[in-house]
Amino acid sequence: MYSLAPLIVLFPLIGFLFNGLLGRKLKNEALVGGIGTFAVFASFAVALGIFFEMISLPVGERSKTITVFQWIAAGSFSANVAYQVDQLSILMTLIVTGVGSLIHLYSIGYMHGDKGYWRFFTYLNLFIFAMLNLVLADNYLLMFLGWEGVGLCSYLLIGFWYDRNFEKGTTGDAAKKAFIVNRIGDFGFLLGMFLIYVTFGSLNYETVFSQAALFEKGNSVIMWMTLFMFIGATGKSAQIPLYVWLPDAMAGPTPVSALIHAATMVTAGIYMVARSSILYALAPTTMEIVAIIGLATAFFAGTIGLVQNDIKKVLAYSTVSQLGYMFLGCGVGAFASGIFHVMTHAFFKALLFLGSGAVIHAMHDEQDIQKMGGLKKYMPTTYKTFFIGALAISGIPFLSGFFSKDEILWKAFADGSPILWIVGALTAGLTAFYMFRLVSLTFEGNERFDHHHVHPHEAPKTMLYPLIVLAVLSVVGGFVGIPHVLGGPIGIHNYFEGFLDPVFERANEKMALPMHDDPSLEYLLMAVSVAIAATSIYFARKVYLEKKEIAERWASKFSGTYKLLYNKYFVDEAYDAVVVNSIKQTSDKFLWKIFDVNIIDNTLNVSSKFVAATADIFRRIQTGVVQSYAVVFVAGILFVLGWLMIR
Repeated sequence: MYSLAPLIVLFPLIGFLFNGLLGRKLKNEALVGGIGTFAVFASFAVALGIFFEMISLPVGERSKTITVFQWIAAGSFSANVAYQVDQLSILMTLIVTGVGSLIHLYSIGYMHGDKGYWRFFTYLNLFIFAMLNLVLADNYLLMFLGWEGVGLCSYLLIGFWYDRNFEKGTTGDAAKKAFIVNRIGDFGFLLGMFLIYVTFGSLNYETVFSQAALFEKGNSVIMWMTLFMFIGATGKSAQIPLYVWLPDAMAGPTPVSALIHAATMVTAGIYMVARSSILYALAPTTMEIVAIIGLATAFFAGTIGLVQNDIKKVLAYSTVSQLGYMFLGCGVGAFASGIFHVMTHAFFKALLFLGSGAVIHAMHDEQDIQKMGGLKKYMPTTYKTFFIGALAISGIPFLSGFFSKDEILWKAFADGSPILWIVGALTAGLTAFYMFRLVSLTFEGNERFDHHHVHPHEAPKTMLYPLIVLAVLSVVGGFVGIPHVLGGPIGIHNYFEGFLDPVFERANEKMALPMHDDPSLEYLLMAVSVAIAATSIYFARKVYLEKKEIAERWASKFSGTYKLLYNKYFVDEAYDAVVVNSIKQTSDKFLWKIFDVNIIDNTLNVSSKFVAATADIFRRIQTGVVQSYAVVFVAGILFVLGWLMIR
């Protein structure tokens, strides 16, 4: 099965080409959507077959590289289109293709009747193709190709409804913002790649990692190398200071939001850090920065999510916050825990986004939760699945989010600092509060919509089936990673961590983290974090279902804080004032009016006038009279002879 790995990447490419070339002519939604969905599902089936073969092999034989062809050969540098099939890449592939195929199936119903239906599935398949190249690549250059590919596809998909308005501008403005912010991060990633090649003479993973294992911990070159790469991760995975594009990505259709936020693009930064674990293990300073930035982003985005009224914006800031948790896990050396949260988050966040899409579909494109309420009567299946997703992301035992989030918090306490645990646990409380504020205002309480114009109804089956599957995964998905403190007494191991251990073996050896085996302390911390989440859920439901005057009183009493949070700390406005407008003014007043007009244009004008004047002189030589040309020839011969005689 390993030899079939290139097919995983090939199937979405075929779907992209088929729909891209023939989709407009077919005018058959069922065929276009079916081809796009089947292409991703076929990749999932192949990946699943490889996974089952992998777990049947001895641990030392599970990693194999499949070379497709030589891509670049220039001097001493070479790079192949080759795919590294190991525990980490196959796990990410299953997440991307599994959740991705469900999102494709959902899109068949959600995008029904859209004039760009064929174009939508073309972009989705291209997105999956780029992401699969990113996670399966055996070298940083091919990873970067996929990295840039998902950036391009995000631009195309966020701005898909290019003729619609979105907040202060159009969806095209949101797409442009995502593209530009990601290019800033990508420049940092490029610098990191340059340093990798200069230091190790290769961009191939195995070559780089085997040489890196010989370096001493704390090497300054590797510190800068990993720091530059992390800048790329802050762009792609929306961390401070480059997180601002992700909330605006809500301008795209809801399946796009689910694909970007749950299974693909935003997890690329986490994957890159985890794949480069040996490099980060050698750079403790960078690890601290990763942990601090991750936790700060988690808390920062969590506070903003408390007061947002757009159903997708709440989930967007939730994604930014959860990505911060993943970076916190990687920053304290718990790479497997970070990837575990990537997987569980893919389940419940895809569920929540697709559930929000079903609500928006039923409410005729209304996204303000203040104008909803009481929808569980009209959409019982959507409500139940959404409720499960909200419980999972809140960390309620024994749903998937509980296991992955608790594992990160414990590692942050044991291998990092108690302060990291405290802030992380408080952030988990914020998550539970704003998620059940969302559930309460959307599905429960009084109906606040106009019955004359809005007639809520359950989504079609093509949209409901993915919700049900994702709800089941949100319930049972965490049991593959039961912590030792819970699984040990009953003989269940953390299979997830054990499966990934060989990938992170070199990093674990370099970090040599202290062993913290104190079950009573871990039980206590687990109980406290669950209590914080449960209390937050209770207060959210109490306030928004029974005593709404409390929320109004809070908003009035803390109006300054409310305004600050509602306006997202005015970060976008600050960026506009300090960066965007400064660049615009510099471009307008200096680069255009002075440099372009006075220097470049005048230089070109003077050059053209000089050429014209010179040409005017020389053109007079071309008289067309043969006798004149003969005189010139003779004069030239006499000049040459005279010069030779003088010499």
